[in-house]
Amino acid sequence: MVVLRIESVPEHVRDALVRAADAKGQSLQALLLDLVEARARRAKNMAAGLRGGLVTGRDAGGLREKRH
Repeated sequence: MVVLRIESVPEHVRDALVRAADAKGQSLQALLLDLVEARARRAKNMAAGLRGGLVTGRDAGGLREKRH
């Protein structure tokens, strides 16, 4: 595993993340790892979709406009 470090996080952001972690019964570390892993999965899925020719969400709206 690698270590990620984020500096200059405003206190109100940290406080909100701590509250979210508490609400889920997690540590701040666990919540942040979940968030980072989820974002990495989305990026991987998006890249796979682009390679496979799939278009979703915001991009699909642009395609509909171009077809008409």
